[in-house]
Amino acid sequence: MICLVTGASSGIGHATALELLRAGHVVYAAARRLERMEDLREAGAHTVAMDVTDETATERVVRTILEEQHRIDVLVNNAGVALHGAVEDVPLKRARELFEVNLFGAARLTQLVLPSMRAQRSGTIVNVSSIGGEIALPLGAWYYASKHGLEAFSDTLRQEVGRFGIEVVVVQPGLIATEIQDGSAAEMRELSGQGAYATLAEAMAARTESSNAQRHKLSDPSVVARTVRAAVETERPKTRYVTGYMGKLLLRLNRLLSDRRFDKVATRGLDG
Repeated sequence: MICLVTGASSGIGHATALELLRAGHVVYAAARRLERMEDLREAGAHTVAMDVTDETATERVVRTILEEQHRIDVLVNNAGVALHGAVEDVPLKRARELFEVNLFGAARLTQLVLPSMRAQRSGTIVNVSSIGGEIALPLGAWYYASKHGLEAFSDTLRQEVGRFGIEVVVVQPGLIATEIQDGSAAEMRELSGQGAYATLAEAMAARTESSNAQRHKLSDPSVVARTVRAAVETERPKTRYVTGYMGKLLLRLNRLLSDRRFDKVATRGLDG
């Protein structure tokens, strides 16, 4: 299969590109930082520089793949960023920038690959969400909102394109050891470390630092990569895959508890 994986310079995207390569698929690995994908190139991937928020770049990459391979079988929308701070404190400019990557970048790439997938009457679009596509925690409103949005987008997309033989899959990673956590504690303190949310920000930052200090407990990105591979190689994939440390447990809690009860669990120990 011909696969395009975004955000392939690190973490889940990098592991997914390697996993698909090892399975014998043709992989186009896309990311802003081309130099960080040298090992993927050496492993046989076609590495391309692409910012998912740059429409000229995304159009160029999709056009190149179609010219070289005459089809695209799999799109893995993995590129993503995080943002940490209280709703009242986060500048809307930064929130909009996050949505441009996490939702609109994925949406535009989806629009670009759909005509060829419809023509061949097959294809799989994998949208890498998060357990944060269903749950929410303090100081992450914009990240969670973008992932909730990506999941709703995926559900509607699935209803629209299934008639053309195209599958839409949402992957919901739990706690994964990736770079997306790096700097999150500092960001909480930067944006909300003063004023009304200072106590909450410090408690959440300390909790994050404690989690980062125990990264050995978190799942390796390869766990998610294997899930993506299973989804794209299955004739009739599930619409959602939960994978990684604490993923199923946290989603189960969210689904079983009332909103108020879950709020208490999520905020326990954060009031100083």
